[in-house]
Amino acid sequence: MTSETTRIYVVEDQATLLANLLKALAAFPELEVIGSARDGESGVDEVAKLIPQLVLLDLELPGIDGIEVTRRLKRKVPQVEVLILTSFDDEQKVYEAMQAGASGYLVKRVGPEKIRSGIHEVMAGGTVLEARIARRFWNYFQSVQARPEQPSNPWGLTPLEFDVLRYVAKGLSNAEVGRVMELERRTVRTHLGHIYRKMGVNSHVDAVVLALKAGIVEL
Repeated sequence: MTSETTRIYVVEDQATLLANLLKALAAFPELEVIGSARDGESGVDEVAKLIPQLVLLDLELPGIDGIEVTRRLKRKVPQVEVLILTSFDDEQKVYEAMQAGASGYLVKRVGPEKIRSGIHEVMAGGTVLEARIARRFWNYFQSVQARPEQPSNPWGLTPLEFDVLRYVAKGLSNAEVGRVMELERRTVRTHLGHIYRKMGVNSHVDAVVLALKAGIVEL
């Protein structure tokens, strides 16, 4: 566990579940909840002002849903991590949220330690993903992978950025990429931010898909 404090914002429309989440998070000294909302619009506005490090986000919300909240957050504050709260039958929506830029998901009503470990995993540059969703992404990546004779680089990525993107495509977390490339995790995240900006995307999922289509990375 890290000794650093992680600033968290919670968006959950069910009052009882929200209260339970806030109580659970308060039990961990390294997790600091700096705000909460019960609808998507309010959550987007407050997160843009408070700039937490991570947002715990319900998918089913009044007004705009969690997928649209994720899209807006990634446009406004792309550095903020999004961890989805969902039920077991939200597979399609989880998939869409990941494509929108979320870093994974937790099943609602999991225990406090699971929430804690999920947050630490995401803040370490990892992805919290159940096996069946992971398989779906793998199948999708395989379907879009191309092998042109002359791979192009229309985005002007540097050789270092290429290496970071290739490792991410192979499923390595930011921390693992850092170990392999002998870079600090924060440096890896900075490079990813540059990659996203150059490629015009909000998430590693979209970046990998574009790179696979261009034939510049392989699984």
